[in-house]
Amino acid sequence: MNKFEAVILFSPDLSTPIINKEEDKFGKIIENLKGKIHEKENWGLKDLSYAINNYKKAFYKYYQIEILGSELKSIKKNLTQNEKILRHLFIKVDEHQKLPTKMNNNEEK
Repeated sequence: MNKFEAVILFSPDLSTPIINKEEDKFGKIIENLKGKIHEKENWGLKDLSYAINNYKKAFYKYYQIEILGSELKSIKKNLTQNEKILRHLFIKVDEHQKLPTKMNNNEEK
């Protein structure tokens, strides 16, 4: 099993219940592929560096995942086909960072 950190950007038009439903779907996809989400953080609604599909903001969600690297292709395909998700990024890491992340700490100050 490989360790990954993922960030998913959800459309700013979505309500909290819809985002929660999408997060549950993502969790089920990971589970079905024999993976596990260790931790997750809600980074909230943030400005984008550049407009994506005419949106200037997005809801940022951060995940610490453990899954086989060979399964990432099917996960990325599923996320790319979801119109509610603007972007996603997976980064392979040796060890997951301690939570809360700096992105989450900045919001609390």
